[in-house]
Amino acid sequence: MDLSRFPRRRYTVGPTPIEPLHNLSKALGGPSLWIKRDDQLGLFPGGNKTRKLEFLVADALAQGADTLITCGAVQSNHCRITLAAAAKEGLKCRLLLEERVPGSYNPKGNGNHFMFELMDVESIEVFPGGTDMMAAMQRSAETLAREGRKGYIIPGGGSNAIGALGYVACAQEILAQSFEMGVHFDHLVVGSGSSGTHAGLVAGFHGMNAGLPITGVGVSRDPENQEPLVFKEAQATAALLGVSTPVPREAVKTVGGYWQPKYSLPNRRMVQAVQMLARLEAVPLDPTYTGKAMAGLIGMVREGRFKSSDQVLFVHTGGLPALFAETEVLTGRTAVVDA
Repeated sequence: MDLSRFPRRRYTVGPTPIEPLHNLSKALGGPSLWIKRDDQLGLFPGGNKTRKLEFLVADALAQGADTLITCGAVQSNHCRITLAAAAKEGLKCRLLLEERVPGSYNPKGNGNHFMFELMDVESIEVFPGGTDMMAAMQRSAETLAREGRKGYIIPGGGSNAIGALGYVACAQEILAQSFEMGVHFDHLVVGSGSSGTHAGLVAGFHGMNAGLPITGVGVSRDPENQEPLVFKEAQATAALLGVSTPVPREAVKTVGGYWQPKYSLPNRRMVQAVQMLARLEAVPLDPTYTGKAMAGLIGMVREGRFKSSDQVLFVHTGGLPALFAETEVLTGRTAVVDA
């Protein structure tokens, strides 16, 4: 798979590290756990969206865009990192936020809201949950066109075939690091949301014939709704790459239940996972994605889904600013639902 034929911007110097989680592994009494620190990617601070935006922003620049338009939830990491990429490239940025939890938008809030203001976002529009956000972004682009400007629409999460190339690149990086470290990973676990990260990893490892099983932990949907999205995106990414063999349906596996009661709302297992990683490994997780994904990994270990001899790699997708929007919950001062 030759990624050099696709335009790409570079926002991170070198590969992100893979670190052993010795203390967590010992505490769980299960397999050897490792973590891929994509929370250390570039862009104020970075995360998995950084990899996607390397390809998406390059495509925007190639098309002569002067403004990036994207959407997300009210504490969207993707929106923050898209805005950071726009600032880096001298572009304007318009954010369309979906208030999926009624009353959750606070223009004076902390976390990513503070970042939006600090990086001087051009505009923020807030829509009720369930809005057709792609149609809303199209209207924003049309408004720009009438002003003689050119907008480039980036889908929620940066999840399309172009964006997923970022995690094809990550799959290549993981495989190279595995060889260098002399560690054979038996399983990979990643949060599965808008589908691009999960799909890119599936397409990347499939295209390299790596044979590495991947399990996505749903952060907004259960398997019956999440897996078809990931599979469709993995197929589109493999087609864009020109991979000769189709992605098998069985390559896409997810587990559900850990995201309840609702996307972005805290639950007890997430809080426990965030606290365990902070206290055992000094690794911060965010409450919306990596906290729930790690809760899923911990749950799978406790259920005996892995052999004690397995080497299991968890992909940390970032999202640190959202951590500071849930301090009361994560310190135990405010109770959460039992999910």
